[in-house]
Amino acid sequence: MPAPLLAIQTASALPDASDVVVIGGGIVGVSTAYYLARRGISVTLLEKGRIGAEQSSRNWGWCRQQNRDARELPLATRSLDLWDRLSEEIGEDAGFRRCGLLYLSQNEAEIAAWAKWRDFARGVGVETHMLNAQEAARRGAATGRDWKGGVFSPHDGVADPSRAAPVIALGLVKAGGTVLQDCAARGLETSGGRVSGVVTERGTIRTQAVVMAGGAWASSFCRQLGIRFPQSAVRSSILSVSPGIDGLPDALHTADISVTRRGANGGHTLAISGRASVDPSPQKILFSREFVPMFARRWRSLRPGGAAAWRAGFETTARWRLDAQTPMERCRILDPRPDARLVAETHRRAQALLPALRGTRIEASWAGFIDSTPDGVPAIGAIEALPGFVLAAGFSGHGFGIGTGAGHLAADLVTGDTPIVDPRPYDPARLTAAAWGQVSEF
Repeated sequence: MPAPLLAIQTASALPDASDVVVIGGGIVGVSTAYYLARRGISVTLLEKGRIGAEQSSRNWGWCRQQNRDARELPLATRSLDLWDRLSEEIGEDAGFRRCGLLYLSQNEAEIAAWAKWRDFARGVGVETHMLNAQEAARRGAATGRDWKGGVFSPHDGVADPSRAAPVIALGLVKAGGTVLQDCAARGLETSGGRVSGVVTERGTIRTQAVVMAGGAWASSFCRQLGIRFPQSAVRSSILSVSPGIDGLPDALHTADISVTRRGANGGHTLAISGRASVDPSPQKILFSREFVPMFARRWRSLRPGGAAAWRAGFETTARWRLDAQTPMERCRILDPRPDARLVAETHRRAQALLPALRGTRIEASWAGFIDSTPDGVPAIGAIEALPGFVLAAGFSGHGFGIGTGAGHLAADLVTGDTPIVDPRPYDPARLTAAAWGQVSEF
């Protein structure tokens, strides 16, 4: 079933021209367009389905600095500052709150790794607290268990995945931008070797700049332009339980289960961190060499999947025509069937860990495709081979929390303003270089 999502009404008329066109109405796309519109830039956001309907509404909602890759940490920190201001700027509640994130563990090696990250984070001004056994037991009292230790990041928080992207889209419209739903971008037109237009299913928009923020669809779109962007997705399942449960931490992670209080109705979402299915597809075969190291590191948590990705068409390697229906129009929203066994196991684990959840019923379950790059860090930057084209994709399961900062950075790169963070770690060019397999220590 689809994840809970706020429905919004948007424009229906295609503009003849726009300074910038953003493709993709997830958290990164709406944020990019929002920060462009606030600068007085004429911007059009194209979404083939509904705003926020794919992975941006299917995640945990965590907005964290804790345990971030060193390359992503500056973007995570700035994103939290942007999340803080969004609701007031827009006049609508995006559901963000700095509730703090709690991690508990019985594994000494894991605790030692968290302590090492804490020491690193101190050097860049990030506050995080290691918990001894007594402190972990106190903060984790809802489990009724003893713990060897844990970590608490007081300034991290959560936003509401059912509201965040739609609310930012509303802010974009208030700032003067245009949002089009049910309008797929089929490809680009070029003139003199640079971007000159976006071909949509409704017609062509003249523009000099395009941001591709299409999530799991980005690689197949880039392929139409002769751009090789290695990307692969896994299918993850999540569930929610009915509201009315008190006494649980707002956001709790353990090796067995992760629990988040969902803002819309006070219920909770439950997931097993890292557990996912790998669905075969033409794109996975094409980029198999790049992704073997990542999948090998995660082999304990990944399982072979089925034909869902192949059927959906977002990982196709085929070329499509610009004057005929494309895969994006045949599959408006990626809404794969959740793994029933994983959903049942998740609920069972949650009830075993948290007595307050015993006897709860599964209110809903859903699945989503999480797109990744080979090194687990997003690609945000201009594509040198095609002037006017900026890529913002491959967020590797981290995109919701850093979506505001990523959108701001993409907007900076389009306009030539001083970047909100150093953009070099996210340069897409690294993914075609010999260093693609390098992974940060943190």
